[in-house]
Amino acid sequence: MSHRSTLDFLLYEWLDVSNFQKRARFSDHNRETFDAVLDTCERIAREKYAPFNRLVDIEEPRFDGEKVILPKATHDAHQAYAESGMLSASQDYDIGGMQLPYTLEAAANSFFAMASVSMGSGLLTVGNANLLMAHGSDLQKQVFALNEFSGRWSGTMCLSEPQAGSSLSDVLTRATPDGETFSSDALGPRYRLRGNKMWISAGEHELTENIIHLVLAKIPDADGQLIPGVKGISLFIVPKKMVNSKGELSGERNDVALAGLNHKCGWRGTTNTLLNFGEGKYPVITDNSLSDGSGAVGYLVGEPGKGLSYMFHMMNEARIGVGMAATMLGMAGYEASLTYAKNRPQGRPVAGGTQKVVKDAAQAQVRIIEHADVKRMLLAQKSYCEGALALELYCAKLVDEQHTGSTESANEARLLLEVLTPIAKSFPSEWCLEANSLAIQIHGGYGYTRDFPVEQYWRDNRLNMIHEGTHGIQAMDLLGRKVLMEEGRGFKLLAARMHASAEKAMALPESAVHALSLKEALNKVTAATQLAWSTGQAQEALANAVPYLQAFGHLVVSWIWLDVSTSCRESVSSAHVGRMAAAQYFFHYELPKIDAWLQVVSRRDMTCANLAEDAF
Repeated sequence: MSHRSTLDFLLYEWLDVSNFQKRARFSDHNRETFDAVLDTCERIAREKYAPFNRLVDIEEPRFDGEKVILPKATHDAHQAYAESGMLSASQDYDIGGMQLPYTLEAAANSFFAMASVSMGSGLLTVGNANLLMAHGSDLQKQVFALNEFSGRWSGTMCLSEPQAGSSLSDVLTRATPDGETFSSDALGPRYRLRGNKMWISAGEHELTENIIHLVLAKIPDADGQLIPGVKGISLFIVPKKMVNSKGELSGERNDVALAGLNHKCGWRGTTNTLLNFGEGKYPVITDNSLSDGSGAVGYLVGEPGKGLSYMFHMMNEARIGVGMAATMLGMAGYEASLTYAKNRPQGRPVAGGTQKVVKDAAQAQVRIIEHADVKRMLLAQKSYCEGALALELYCAKLVDEQHTGSTESANEARLLLEVLTPIAKSFPSEWCLEANSLAIQIHGGYGYTRDFPVEQYWRDNRLNMIHEGTHGIQAMDLLGRKVLMEEGRGFKLLAARMHASAEKAMALPESAVHALSLKEALNKVTAATQLAWSTGQAQEALANAVPYLQAFGHLVVSWIWLDVSTSCRESVSSAHVGRMAAAQYFFHYELPKIDAWLQVVSRRDMTCANLAEDAF
C-alpha cells in the first residue's frame, strides 16, 4: 500500500474533503483538481527530492567566507517547489494563490517531507508570509509577503538567543528608533537591531535573492532599560538585503552577519545558523539616520509589545508542520523496514509443545516478516505513523473550518486546535521517532549502517522533539493552559467528539470493545486533569506534565484510530484489513500505557521535582 493510497483514503473517505467545494472559497475545486495537485507534488518529490536525500546528508552546508554553499540538487529542488505554486497554495487568487484548502496543502507537502525532509520545502517561508498577511501593513504584505509566496525571497523566524534558548522572556536583542521621525520609511517604523540569534533554520543561503528575517527584540524604555518578561517583546522585519517600497533590491547588504553554522546530528541538508544583528560588519546609512550605520535595519510589525503574540501565529502553523515532518520520517522508515522484512530470510518457524521449543534446521529459512516479533514492530510503526498522519490531516481540516466555516463551527475549530496542537506536534515527534528506532531494529546490524536509509531517518527525526518547542514546553502548554482555557471548553468539545465516535463504533461488533476502552481512557484522563490541579498549586500540577502529555496523546490517537477504523468497515481490501489491525494493535498494546503515566499525574508525585541537586 502506497502513501498516496493512504492519503486518498484519509482525505476522501474519512475526512470527505471533496465536500469543501460547496464552500464559496473552494467552489472552483473538486476531486480532479485536488488529485492534480497531489500528482504534481508526488512527482516533484520523487524526481527532485528522494534521489538526493543521502547526498544532502553527506554534503553538509559549508561557508566559504562569503556565502553558504549547498549542493546543486538543493537549488533544483527549491526551484521546482517554488514553480509548483505550493508556496502560495492556500492564498487568494488575486495574489497568485490557488485557494486550496489547507488540508490539501498539508497532504501535498507530506510527499516532500517523506522524500527528503532534510532538503526542506517552504514551511518557514509560508509561515513567515502568513504572519505578515495577518499582522503586517498593506505595504509590508505587498513587498515582503508576496515576494515570499512567489518564491523570489525566503523567510525565517528568529526567536532563540544563545543565553535564552526557549525562555523568550529573557531575550536581549535591542531595537532602537532609527531617525528623528518614523515617517522616513514607507515600509514601517524603522529601528536598528543589535543582538544575537541562534538555531535559525535557513538563516543564510543562496537559494533565493533575499531572506526575510522575522526577529523578536525589545524596545528600551525612556531610561534605556529593557522591559522584563514577554510584554516588552516586539516583532521586526529584517531583510538580509535592503529593499525599497517597490520591492526592489538596493544592492546593499543589511547588517545581518552569519556567525556560524550549527553542525547537526540530522536534518543536515538545511542550514542552521547563528546570526549577529548589528555588529557593524555591514554598516547601513539611511536617510535621517541618527546612527553611525551600525545596527541591522528592521521594520516594526504591528504594535510595539505584541511581538510574541504575532509570532505565535507562525509558531502554531510550524508546530503542525513539524508534526507532519516527524510523521513522514516515521512513515519512510516504516516502508523501508517493511520492504526489508519481506525480503530478508532468517530463522525458521517455531514448533513444539509447552515443554520444548523446536526448530527444524533442515527446513528452509523464512522471511523475517513471518516472525511474530517483527510483525509486532511493523504494526507498532504502522499504528504510530498512520495514526499520526490522520491526526495531522484532522488538525489541518480544523484550520480550514476555522477560516471558512460558520461562526459556531469556526469557534469550535479554534478551541479544538488550541487543545490538539501540542499533541499534533508532540505525538509524532516522540512516537514516529520510536517507529524509526524500530525500523533500525528490524534491519538488525544493517540498520546501524549507511547501507540502508533508516539510520538517517532516525537522525533527521530526533530534532523534532526539540524543534518549535520541546516536549516539556508542549506538556506545560497542554496541562497548564490548553485544557483549562475558557473554563475547559476546548477539552469538553474534544471529549464530546470522542463520545460521538464511541457511540458510532458501539453499533459495530468488531469496534464496540474499543469504544468502551476509549470511554474508559477519557474518564481516566479527565479525572487525572482534575486531580493534578486539585491543590491549585502549579508546581505540583505541572511536575508530571510530560507523562500527562503522553497519556493525552495516546488518548487522542486512540480516538483517531477508532474513528478511522469505523470508516473501514464496508471494505474487505487488504489496506483496510491492515488499518483495522493497526487500530486493534493501538488499543491492545498502546492505550493501556496511560495507566502508568496518569498514576504519577493523579498523585502529584514529586519524586523528580523535589530531588536535591546533590543527589544526582
